[in-house]
Amino acid sequence: MKNPILENRVSENKHNPYRLYLVTDDQQNIETLKRVVAEAVAGGVTMVQVREKQGDVRVFIERVLAVKAILQGTGVPLIVNDRVDVALAVNADGVHLGQSDMPVEIARLLIGEDKLLGLSIENQQQLTEAASLPVDYLGLSAIFATPTKTNIKKQWGIEGLTDAVAQSALPIVAIGGINAENLDAVMASHVAGVALVSAICHAPSPRQAAMNLRCQMEKLL
Repeated sequence: MKNPILENRVSENKHNPYRLYLVTDDQQNIETLKRVVAEAVAGGVTMVQVREKQGDVRVFIERVLAVKAILQGTGVPLIVNDRVDVALAVNADGVHLGQSDMPVEIARLLIGEDKLLGLSIENQQQLTEAASLPVDYLGLSAIFATPTKTNIKKQWGIEGLTDAVAQSALPIVAIGGINAENLDAVMASHVAGVALVSAICHAPSPRQAAMNLRCQMEKLL
C-alpha cells in the first residue's frame, strides 16, 4: 500500500533537500543517535548529515550504517561529513567537506556526478572561489556563535547571510546557532535551508522540535 505522506516527502526532498538539514551530534552514543534521527525524520527533516570527529573510522562507518538503515525508503538523503572514503564505503547519498578536507575537485571525481557534494564556507574569499567549484551546495558557517563549533572563523550574522545568498548561484545552507527564536530572520534571507545540531539533537522531543521548525518555515514560504 502506498504511503501518501512518504510519497509527498520524497517528492519535496527532490525539489529542495536542504530545507531542514539535521547534522548529528558526535557526542551522543549510537542508541541516542538512532533515536534522534528516527524522531527527526518523523518530524520532517529533509536531509541528515552524520558527523564524527573522534577519528575512529570503524565507529564512523557503524554510525553511518545505523542512520542509513533508518533513512531507507524515506527519501531523506544521507550525507557523510568530511570523509569521502566513508561515504563511498556505505554508498551514502553525498559528502560534505570542510576547507581542510579533500579538495572538492578530487572528491567529485571519486564520488561521481550523481552524488551530492557540499562545501563549508567560512569567509568571503571562499564564497567567491566556490562559484567555479564542482559542488552542489554551500554550508555558510557560522551565522551565529554556537557551542557545537568552537573554531569559528567568521560570524556572518543575518546581513552577511543575506549578502551571501544574493551573491551565490549555488544553494546556501545556513549553519551555526540557528533556533526557533532566530529562524524567521534567517529564512528572510531566502536561504535554501538551515542546518541544525542542538535545536533538534538536544531537544526533549527531536520529533516535535523538527515538526515545529518545519511548521514555522512553511508559514514563511
